[in-house]
Amino acid sequence: MPTQPSVPSAARAVIIGGGVSGCSVAYHLAKLGWSDIVLLERKQLTSGTTWHAAGLVGQLRASENMTRLAKYSADLYLELEKETGLATGMRQCGSITVALTQERREEILRQASLARAFGVEVHELGPADLPHLYPHLCLDGVVGAVHLPKDGQADPANIALALAKGARNRGVRITENVKVTAVHQTGGRVTGVAWQGDDGATGTVRADIVINCAGMWGRELAARSGVTLPLHACEHFYIVTEAIEGLGRLPVLRVPDEATYYKEDAGKMLVGAFELKAKPWGMDGIPESFCFDHLPEDLEHFEPVLENALQRMPLLATAGIHTFFNGPESFTPDDRYYLGEAPELAGYWVAAGYNSIGIASSGGAGFALAQWIAEGEPPFDLWDVDIRRAQPFQRNRIYLRERVSETLGLLYADHFPYRQPASARGVRRSPIHEHLKARGAVFGETAGWERANWFAKPGQEREYRYSWKRQNWFANQAEEHCAVREAVGLFDMSSFGKVRVEGRDAPRFLQRVCANQVDVPVNRLVYTQMLNERGGIEADLTVTRLGECAFLLVVPAATLRRDLAWLRRRLGDDIAVITDITASEAVFSLMGPRSRELLKACSPDDFSNDAFPFGSAKEIEIGMGLARAHRVTYVGELGWEIYVSADQAAHVFETIEAAGAAHGLKLCGLHAMDSCRIEKAYRHFGHDISGQDHVLEAGLGFAVKTGKGDFIGREAVLRKREAGLSTRLVQFKLVDPEPLLHHNEPILRDGRIVGVLTSGNFGHHFAAAIGLGYVPCREPGEAPEAMLASRYQIEVAGRRIDAMASLTPLYDPTSQRVRA
Repeated sequence: MPTQPSVPSAARAVIIGGGVSGCSVAYHLAKLGWSDIVLLERKQLTSGTTWHAAGLVGQLRASENMTRLAKYSADLYLELEKETGLATGMRQCGSITVALTQERREEILRQASLARAFGVEVHELGPADLPHLYPHLCLDGVVGAVHLPKDGQADPANIALALAKGARNRGVRITENVKVTAVHQTGGRVTGVAWQGDDGATGTVRADIVINCAGMWGRELAARSGVTLPLHACEHFYIVTEAIEGLGRLPVLRVPDEATYYKEDAGKMLVGAFELKAKPWGMDGIPESFCFDHLPEDLEHFEPVLENALQRMPLLATAGIHTFFNGPESFTPDDRYYLGEAPELAGYWVAAGYNSIGIASSGGAGFALAQWIAEGEPPFDLWDVDIRRAQPFQRNRIYLRERVSETLGLLYADHFPYRQPASARGVRRSPIHEHLKARGAVFGETAGWERANWFAKPGQEREYRYSWKRQNWFANQAEEHCAVREAVGLFDMSSFGKVRVEGRDAPRFLQRVCANQVDVPVNRLVYTQMLNERGGIEADLTVTRLGECAFLLVVPAATLRRDLAWLRRRLGDDIAVITDITASEAVFSLMGPRSRELLKACSPDDFSNDAFPFGSAKEIEIGMGLARAHRVTYVGELGWEIYVSADQAAHVFETIEAAGAAHGLKLCGLHAMDSCRIEKAYRHFGHDISGQDHVLEAGLGFAVKTGKGDFIGREAVLRKREAGLSTRLVQFKLVDPEPLLHHNEPILRDGRIVGVLTSGNFGHHFAAAIGLGYVPCREPGEAPEAMLASRYQIEVAGRRIDAMASLTPLYDPTSQRVRA
């Protein structure tokens, strides 16, 4: 019979879920000295997904901070054994990833370059190097490999139990067989939870902080509080063999081209897969009784993977199968987990959705989230996994079911640049989506928006052919780029996030959260950042004053939810209304030296420099409609953004298109825009600038006005000015015109790796690849001339290529074309 649960009536924080994620958060909060922490587990610790995880602990991730967290996990699991006396099974057996195609070889060589930049030991291998590391591997088709000697494997359940023991030793109260039935809230803030025990007992716990670590139960639990947590369970298959004589100790082996991984453990072999099309599970909810359960076998589904495995590892042909396992794991729409405070409800935190890498991730994720909760800011940029990137529509179960059937397989698919999701598309569309589609648009997806990335020519296939080399749209991008530089291009930017801030205190509020001077005359436009207390960039936006107490903020589509949350959490006692009006207006970006004459052809208004200077906005007549034109650019040319109500968007587009034929108008996609912006060294939020990048070191000091009075981050700006810069954002142009840059390629200064590119693209004006990246100063305040006197190279898939470095934009450094 279950015992009466021991649950206090109040706590500083309540953690929901006793898997490795919840135990890690509890452990790390306790290490920070927090007391009165309660962890509630619906059944038993590890009984959801943790207990059946494969336990692979890899170090290398797609960004420096995610790698930092993964390395922290590996170190933590080794230390936990000493601290708690519980064996975690953690051993650094290493890992090998093999490539069966030249494209995959390019990918793993780029990963090896990244590992070197992030301080992860890595060795590049040819087929002849593999037998002494993995003698059982069939080398048929193998063209290359990489070896990370310090990767490892561990016992997932024991890691969670060791974390739980460490938490208990520091005063955390962990209670099993208690289900959280509701999260209470008042005035938009968490006030506690309601619970029910297995014996029918019920109660509440008062708390200001609740942390959802409920794994595959997390979405449903969050939805009951109005919180968006888009994840969905999928079936994950593996087999475990009987003991194999002579197997020996082996590194973890990954053969992504065959969707398989191999883990030796205690003389047996575990063979698992991330098959191309997964099987979603639990669409109608998870059974109440689920505890250490597994799902029905499906040998037919797993058979193609097993056939490849028998050929790749011939010794499996004579090994008996001890276990055929199928268990559920939660996956997210973009294969990245969720951390942070939910934008909908203050005090509601999340650590969930680990996409089958929960063991490798949870140690570092628990550390980072605990720091974030305790300090009010993340320890470093965590935008990759920030819960604020989730879109409200993504909690739709039909959408999730379709999307996660793809994302599981994407873990081992080629991670080509510009890869677009194939499933669950078309949810958010511009008012002129069908117009663009009819004219050859090939769409990508950002925050659910369908956006034209490039335009196919008549008769050209309208789809991506992915590669690490020049893809099938490269020439299209070049033509669109040249049209913007030489004539005029039109970009549909209706996906821009648009936020109205209005009310009595709107001017004062925006002055406090923005670094630039935004208390400007009506119809003036200001480029600015919102900073954190460390001077890091929390948002990158334009602010247009529409009236005495009314402002329009324009932000990237991907960051809208983050930016709204940042604003609302800092409104305080100021009286202002913050409204998302994104869907109400379409935006057409007309850019190029002939944009003025094109606008004159379809509008009677005056677009001269005197009447319409750069950085201004005003209502215009266009065709038979009305719009608002903003003179601004993100491509480094004369241009305007035309904001028009959604109901008039099609008419205005047709008017511009009809007039454009005489002025060289070309419809352009986002790939061309990015190519133009990187030539001009315009920053891209989430790549070149983030919450950990100081605004001055990002080269954006011109957008900071410390003389206007106090604002968030002002003191950090003043301190940095006095101390001198410790790093600078530098623009690079490769000397060799053939290689391509994307991001994360290592930067070498005088032969030593000093950082990685934050973004890259091909600059068609220069006929060379262009990149941006931070270079540390050799001493605080190192002079620009001294930095530029060094020799710079960029490493691309192991090859070091000379690069020209610049601290001023390579294209039109004085912005004469912008102000023409």
